[in-house]
Amino acid sequence: MRLERIAREALHGGADIVQLREKHIDDTTLLHDSEFLPLARELAQLCAQEGALFIVNDSPQLALEAGADGVHVGQNDMPVAEARAIVGPELLIGLSTHAREEIDAVRAIAGDGSPLVDYIGVGPVHETPTKPGRPAVGTDLVAYAAGHASVPFFAIGGLDASNLHEVLDAGATRVVILRAIAAAEDPARAARELRVKLDPSPVATGR
Repeated sequence: MRLERIAREALHGGADIVQLREKHIDDTTLLHDSEFLPLARELAQLCAQEGALFIVNDSPQLALEAGADGVHVGQNDMPVAEARAIVGPELLIGLSTHAREEIDAVRAIAGDGSPLVDYIGVGPVHETPTKPGRPAVGTDLVAYAAGHASVPFFAIGGLDASNLHEVLDAGATRVVILRAIAAAEDPARAARELRVKLDPSPVATGR
C-alpha cells in the first residue's frame, strides 16, 4: 500500500509522528469503513514498531478503535472537551489554530484538572491545497505562538526544505510536513533532509 510505504519511509528518514487525515469522510463512516479502520490499525502498529506516535485526524472513536496515540481536531470539528471525554486522559489531543485569539483560548488543563489540549497546530503558514479556502497566516502567527502558546505547537502549511528556515527563525521547533515528503521520489531522503534542518526538533507527517 502506497500510504503505508510512504509512512514507513518517512519514519526511517527521521519523522517522529504520522497523522492519518481524510477530510471527506465523517466519523461514523470512518468507524465502519472496510478500508480506514484496518489502515489506521496498520499505521498504529507501524508507528509503535518504529517508536513513533500515530495521530488520527477528526475521529476520536477511530483513534480508540485503531490503538492510536492521539486525535487531532479543528476549530469547526468536535469540541476538545467532547473529544477528551471520548478518548480519556491517556490519548493526546491536538487542536488546529489559525489566529491569535484561538491560541490564547487554548487550555492545557480542564476545569476538573484533567488534561485537555496537549498540542496545537499553527497555520497554514503558506496556502496549501490540503487546506482549501484557508488563507495563509504567515510567520507572524508562528512568532506569536512561540511567545504565547500554553502548550507545544507545530507550524503547518506549505512547508518544505526551501522555506523551513522561515518558521524556525520565527520560533517554531516542531513542524508538520506533508507534500514535501509524500510527493517526493524518495520520501525517506526528503524526511532526512528536513530532519537535518530541524534537529533536534520532531518532524510530523500527515495525510
